[in-house]
Amino acid sequence: MKQIHQTIRDFWFDYRSEVVFLLVSVCMVVLSTWWGRFIPDEVYDNILTPIFNTCTVVVSFGGAWMLFRRSEGIKARRLFAVALLVWGTSDLIYLVGWAVAPHRVMDMAAYELTTYELVLGNILGWVLLLYPTEALRPGWMNWKIAFMQLLPLAALMAFDYIMPSINLWPVIALYPYILLVMLFRHIHVYRKWCEDNFSSLDDIDVRWIIRYSIMLFIVGINYVWMCSTHYHTRGFTQQWFVVIMFIYATEQILFRKDPWKEVRRDDIQGTNSPATSSNLQLPQTLSTGASLTAAQASFEHWMAEEKPYLRPDFQLNDLRAVLPKNRTYLSQFINEAYGCSFFLLVNRYRVEEAQRLMSAHPDMKLSDIASACGFSSLAVFSRTFTRETGISPREWSASKN
Repeated sequence: MKQIHQTIRDFWFDYRSEVVFLLVSVCMVVLSTWWGRFIPDEVYDNILTPIFNTCTVVVSFGGAWMLFRRSEGIKARRLFAVALLVWGTSDLIYLVGWAVAPHRVMDMAAYELTTYELVLGNILGWVLLLYPTEALRPGWMNWKIAFMQLLPLAALMAFDYIMPSINLWPVIALYPYILLVMLFRHIHVYRKWCEDNFSSLDDIDVRWIIRYSIMLFIVGINYVWMCSTHYHTRGFTQQWFVVIMFIYATEQILFRKDPWKEVRRDDIQGTNSPATSSNLQLPQTLSTGASLTAAQASFEHWMAEEKPYLRPDFQLNDLRAVLPKNRTYLSQFINEAYGCSFFLLVNRYRVEEAQRLMSAHPDMKLSDIASACGFSSLAVFSRTFTRETGISPREWSASKN
């Protein structure tokens, strides 16, 4: 029971902002869906739909332009730019159809979607999943895998053509969720990789991917609801939510770091740690208990003397200052010697340093302590301190003074 409580506690500390994000988004969508049913058909068809579609086209093409311009060789950014172009083009075609034959387009929207329209929705959903897949596993997605993911849709279309009497829309509408579930299997691996290589997860943590997945999940729920209803305003919530999602996603993706690129660069160039002049040397292997103990003693001496963990950008590759080995070896050393990831170990050092500062300087501001100990912000410091000690920095300081 204690272990379950600890797991729930750790989950809340790690993902509470994502839980709040999910709850707020769901509430907004539910209220919007309820309110949208009271919008007159004429207002929705002739005013809101053209406005929303125009906004989607502008945001999509504008976001794609910025992402291509600032791709910086990051494939994930280019993939999301392609997704925006595909979605924006589909809405542009819809706008052209509305301008040429508005009554026909709007009358079609009042009926149940056809299988082929459902397939188009699936393809748009699949395109939006390209970015997180590449962000979590760079280079994994290729034309062969893409073809294999879309092959079931082709089979469903063929079966629908052969057996038109069978209603396949529930199966087709839910297919993107299968791809979304497949995506989640990569999230744990990605986070572990980040924690094994970096002491700060700012702008690289899996939280953004989770929020992005939440938005895709909500878009999918709206999509299923659109498939099963005949109201003219069934797309109201979907349209404004997609615009918000594209704006938010473009902003986040533009300012996210590419940890894979950074690690690959350090693997080629070696470490830039200021402690490279250290004459400490670690054993070549960790195959015996003696070598592990010696490595651990040297590492702890280096940490105590140099205090590299006080740098916010401290990462696993910096250990090459005392252990000129590859990342696999360094990660193995940390896990075997301390039973935790590099991220957790470094932040324990930082918390201990913060405790020393709070004891020695009780009047020192917490924001200054956070900065001095290598934390990127006061919020990160408070969250990490509370997770490690069970109480907040203010509570700990008050108990010692």
